[in-house]
Amino acid sequence: MSWIREGELNLLERFSANVLKAGPMPKHVAFIMDGNRRFARKKNMECLKGHMQGFNKLAETLRWCKHLNIREVTVYAFSIENFKRTKEEVDGLMELARQKFVKLLEERENLKKHGVCIRVLGDLNMLPLDLQQLIAKSVLTTKSHNQCFLNVCFSYTSRYEITNAVREMAWGVEEGLLKASDVSESLLNECLYSNNSPNPDLLIRTSGEVRLSDFLLWQSSHSCIVFQSVLWPEYSFWNLCEAILRYQLNYKSIQKARDLHREQQTLMQLESDCACVADLLQNHGNGKPVDAQRRQEALQHYISCREERIQDFLQALKHKRDSYFSDLWREDASS
Repeated sequence: MSWIREGELNLLERFSANVLKAGPMPKHVAFIMDGNRRFARKKNMECLKGHMQGFNKLAETLRWCKHLNIREVTVYAFSIENFKRTKEEVDGLMELARQKFVKLLEERENLKKHGVCIRVLGDLNMLPLDLQQLIAKSVLTTKSHNQCFLNVCFSYTSRYEITNAVREMAWGVEEGLLKASDVSESLLNECLYSNNSPNPDLLIRTSGEVRLSDFLLWQSSHSCIVFQSVLWPEYSFWNLCEAILRYQLNYKSIQKARDLHREQQTLMQLESDCACVADLLQNHGNGKPVDAQRRQEALQHYISCREERIQDFLQALKHKRDSYFSDLWREDASS
């Protein structure tokens, strides 16, 4: 099954899509694609075939999203917790992933035509080396595409992602790229695997479970979260329309919460900068009072230096992450 499924919506689907698009539309939708194993049991088929049906449904869902002008989709493909499943199932899922990434590379021209950028988020070091190399090729091959984005969370949990982001900031301090006072909520956000993406507007979980299972916990704090009872392989265009409608009904409150959070972040950062400047002036002022103009100049200088440090750190972090994929590609080419 192709990653990109061609085809138009039928007349009723097109009409419904146009009605929805008259209202506020989510630009980024995340899916917890739950229910593949239950679907397999329901149909008396092997577990792996249920996962294969789940991938087919993903391809179909991406087509719907394209017609609905949803430019970014993030999916929970494989949790770190899934490694605890039986060896047979884990090995089967790894083999299925190999097949799908090989297929993706075979379809590179089609992906280029549609401008699809594939990103894989997670700790890929936990995966077999050959699968890491296939993923690296897929990511680098589509890296320059910018029409739509598919983020595949593989070997991922949100707690691990947040912990890794903290490690990255600690690395920046150890390397002298950052000061401890530079560490902030906004900087942590830039250190997440998902730093290239806006937070999801809408997060959907299928199968009737009403928990996030350690998926995008940080990113979804101001997202519309919709739980639907349908099993993922049975997901329909109408299920997606229902979720989008629920997003639209809650759009104003979501935007208000996001705006308030941005204002609070800005205020917290300013308060932190002012506290740092006050300490610096006290330590270098020999106890003499500082006038308002000098304090303002010192604050502006501090903010400028902090922003420069952070940009240098983020460039170094990007280089480190890009090198990981490039090294995997070179190792594969030389073997």
